[in-house]
Amino acid sequence: MLPKKWTGDLVGLMHTHNVSQQDLAHELRVTNRYVSMVLNSHKEPAGAKERFSEALNRIIQRKSVPTK
Repeated sequence: MLPKKWTGDLVGLMHTHNVSQQDLAHELRVTNRYVSMVLNSHKEPAGAKERFSEALNRIIQRKSVPTK
């Protein structure tokens, strides 16, 4: 089964912003294995695109805030 387009886009953004699957799993409060299964289209839970995208955006925002 081929991954969905949105998962490819999400993985691209993760790479660009140096966000690991483990970072995403932590933000979503799920296991790294679950994140992998969704990103590789082995699981297709309802609302995953929105949940994963919102979680990634929160991580990216936190990374972009300058630290003192």
